Amino acid sequence: MSRAAGTPGVVREFIGLASPTGRRAGAGGHPCQGLYHRGVGRKPKVAVIATHYQIDFSEHYLADYLATRGIGFLGWNTRFRGFENSFLLDHALVDIGVGVHWLRDTQSVETVVLLGNSGGGSLMAAYQAQAVDPHVTAVAGMRPAAGLTDLLPADGYVASAAHPGRPDVLTAWMDAAVVDENDPVASDPDLDLFIERNGPPYSPDFLKRYRAAQVARNNAITDWVETELKRVRAAGFSDRPFSVMRTWADPRMVDPTIEPTTRQPNLCYAGLPAKANRSAHGIAAACTLRSWLAMWSLRTAQTRAEPHLTRITCPALVINAEADTGVFPSDAQRIYDALASTDKSLCSINTDHYFTTPGARSEQADTIAKWIAKRWR
Repeated sequence: MSRAAGTPGVVREFIGLASPTGRRAGAGGHPCQGLYHRGVGRKPKVAVIATHYQIDFSEHYLADYLATRGIGFLGWNTRFRGFENSFLLDHALVDIGVGVHWLRDTQSVETVVLLGNSGGGSLMAAYQAQAVDPHVTAVAGMRPAAGLTDLLPADGYVASAAHPGRPDVLTAWMDAAVVDENDPVASDPDLDLFIERNGPPYSPDFLKRYRAAQVARNNAITDWVETELKRVRAAGFSDRPFSVMRTWADPRMVDPTIEPTTRQPNLCYAGLPAKANRSAHGIAAACTLRSWLAMWSLRTAQTRAEPHLTRITCPALVINAEADTGVFPSDAQRIYDALASTDKSLCSINTDHYFTTPGARSEQADTIAKWIAKRWR
């Protein structure tokens, strides 16, 4: 089914497909769903596909901008949209592969470009790396997803306002002052980001201790999860839920002198960091033991970008959002440096994480369209 979108000259087509490892649900929903955007009367030979770990990308803000520039855009969702606490990387990659196959086989697209936006940066890197050099493994105790070694590689990779992976961004945002994961109030005042005597500005010694404590917190949760998983499985349970609190506490969110950019100081995606950090809304707020090991753990998760980026040799573009309050220039540089591509570019646009400032989305779309045209059109 297709209909005109809100943007004149753009048609959207809804796509619902089964996956090699997931059938249509009893209520009717397909595990793989998305919207294909194209210009009216056009059949693009180049198309972009964008997917996230759990956020719905079917109506991604870039879709109409690229469609009006003659590039197809498939905003694609895996079975894990809205179900992050069930995430399994191998199954997600197979679901992304369904979208790539649809572009190649049904739309006769000759050039497919992966768009890794925000958290999707590491996910799409994992897809391309697995397609060219299979290395992703299933969660311990589970069989690998069917079709995991049969993924079609894409032709290009774009990372836009992307961070180096779920474990990395969570750890960078974690409140290092937490002393008891079961008590969100308990805190170490010597590591409390929001006690005035500690800063801002924060001293180099404070930041060194803070960053080390963040890594230690992530690893301590992994230690507990591994032990707890053995305990509950011995009792006949397959898994159990738990919550991680206080995850809006990256010092860069509060102190603009750390890695200076044009970002607004004392701000995160959820508002004031001190207030957001004490809310029930944050990344990793809803976990299971298994999803922690698969998604958030520095030690065990395969959702860190760099091991995948080192396998990517296709043309690549990295776009940094200079006023981003949660992803920073050093993140873009890490992605750029890790890419094995010889044809790779790094640029910056002075805007926020969602490119909402006037003209920013047009500039972003122009940057991507010109990069594509130079190579494939």
